[in-house]
Amino acid sequence: MITILGIESSCDDTSAAVIRNGVALSNVIAGQAVHERYGGVVPELASRAHQQNIIPVVHDSLKQAGITKDQISAVAFTRGPGLLGSLLVGTSFAKGLSTALNIPMIEVNHLQAHVLAHFIKEDENDQNQPEFPFLCLLVSGGNSQIILVKSYNDMEIIGQTIDDAAGEAFDKCAKVMGLGYPGGPVVDRLAKMGNPNKFNFNKPRIDGYDYSFSGLKTSFLYFLRDELKNDSDFIENNKNDLCASLQKTIIEVLMDKLYKASEDLKIKEIAVAGGVSANSALRSAFEEYSQKYGWKIHIPKFAYTTDNAAMVAISGYYKYLDKEFTTPDIAPFARVSI
Repeated sequence: MITILGIESSCDDTSAAVIRNGVALSNVIAGQAVHERYGGVVPELASRAHQQNIIPVVHDSLKQAGITKDQISAVAFTRGPGLLGSLLVGTSFAKGLSTALNIPMIEVNHLQAHVLAHFIKEDENDQNQPEFPFLCLLVSGGNSQIILVKSYNDMEIIGQTIDDAAGEAFDKCAKVMGLGYPGGPVVDRLAKMGNPNKFNFNKPRIDGYDYSFSGLKTSFLYFLRDELKNDSDFIENNKNDLCASLQKTIIEVLMDKLYKASEDLKIKEIAVAGGVSANSALRSAFEEYSQKYGWKIHIPKFAYTTDNAAMVAISGYYKYLDKEFTTPDIAPFARVSI
């Protein structure tokens, strides 16, 4: 019986989870509300909060899983990418636990973990995992990528943003409208009450499967600036429609490239992952494309969309099977690709 403790601390969520033979036994996440007043994550504050949260979070994850620390086969941790100070907390904890319990350490790539979240089983009879090869749209505050997943340990980025990520575009446009941070969920909520066809925003024209969202973000800013000259209450009077129109544009850009990749590679097994995969309109778009183009879609549970340790633990599980262990002298890295 293989029992993996996963540790996730790449940004502002401290998380620990237990996976046994691929089945999730627990997934505990502690957020950090301190960043809301600053309109974004403050790295120094994030690392301090991780130090406070990590022991209680690990304790709760073991308790919920109904196991003791002596039953852990290995500890998997996020090595990167992410905020270096935050990653150091998780890495250091994993090193200490590995040494104390004399169990292996397993380093996990945060981006690969988001993709492998689709292989977390709810019980032993869960058979809803994607079949290889499949395409995964990874969308979050820092990444917008189309990934060709050939196996658990063989992934290729075939398209990615050349500037801003989709989640970043959501958050920054929301900030301009005064919707607070993080803005993506607020945009999603307000968009449900708005008209997505009220305003038209320019879509970027980028070759291949790559994305670009900086131009859309800039044009949105200039559009608001011009409208506010004529009506100082323009944003307040059109908030729902602005959110709906912006959301529609971003999702159309994402889906157009994904559809192109699916057609070119003749792959109908399609997944979505990352924080933006919680967006209700994106999920609806996946359902629509599934019916229209015969896609077999895989949409993660909401608990596995944001940064979480269950996805780290499942990645560690497959690495454990391949005996991919790491040494105690390992250091985290802030930037790395899949």
